[in-house]
Amino acid sequence: MNSDGLTTTDHSRDSAGLRYVYPVVSRRAGGVSIGINLNPNNACNWRCIYCQVPDLTRGTAPPVDLALLEKELSGFLHELQHGDFMQRVPPEARRINDIAISGNGEPTSAQEFNEVIELIGRLKPSGLKLVLITNGSLMQRENVQQGLRRMAQFNGEVWFKLDRASEDGMARVNDTKTTMEKVRQNLIAAISNCPDTWLQTCWFALDGVAPTSRDEDDYVDFLKSLLRGGIKPQGVLLYGLARPSLQVEAPRLSALPQADLERFAARIRKLGVDVRVTA
Repeated sequence: MNSDGLTTTDHSRDSAGLRYVYPVVSRRAGGVSIGINLNPNNACNWRCIYCQVPDLTRGTAPPVDLALLEKELSGFLHELQHGDFMQRVPPEARRINDIAISGNGEPTSAQEFNEVIELIGRLKPSGLKLVLITNGSLMQRENVQQGLRRMAQFNGEVWFKLDRASEDGMARVNDTKTTMEKVRQNLIAAISNCPDTWLQTCWFALDGVAPTSRDEDDYVDFLKSLLRGGIKPQGVLLYGLARPSLQVEAPRLSALPQADLERFAARIRKLGVDVRVTA
């Protein structure tokens, strides 16, 4: 394994020398997150302009080698618990926080998604949280919903991407064509199958301009419509830019001051929705 130290700004997928499994020192989680990358081909059905994946392409996850994934995950769990890997980690973060299914594309595009969840559930230590980081666009698939139901039984939670709450905003930030009604239905499916579902929202400036009042209003109005319908996510994970984008828009992006994030978070909290802010 690579002997370099790990930091919160280094999320290299190959730092452990494995195909599917990689360690992350998570600034949001406050510990070591065991990443599961089901998209080693760098393919995703979205193209978020702040994405840190190199050579990102449109597409889906390739077939998952379940036997290799099981070998890598069981071996890496053993290394973290009984080896010297934690010596590479800052002292304040030397704990296993969770197993996070994320990686270099949309993980729910893997046809074996449900089998992956079952596999992780068998291997992970009791009580260790399982997190799915997703753009939420494939929640209508039966194999995804099966996986979410199993996640709920494995102390699982979903981080459902909602960077903007308008079709124009999602086209601009996520480079995807969808409707807010589809987003709503996908979010309902996520919450119905795995109730511990959070919205994850990246808030940043584009061409030196912060998200507009219209962007904020769209987001707040979308949340209000959910709540009126009896649909309530666990909360919002509001975060800013921490690592450089590897997309062509990178020079156009910049982080917002902490105060801007906190002000927007205060608007959301007024709805009775929990918000966790990471600048």
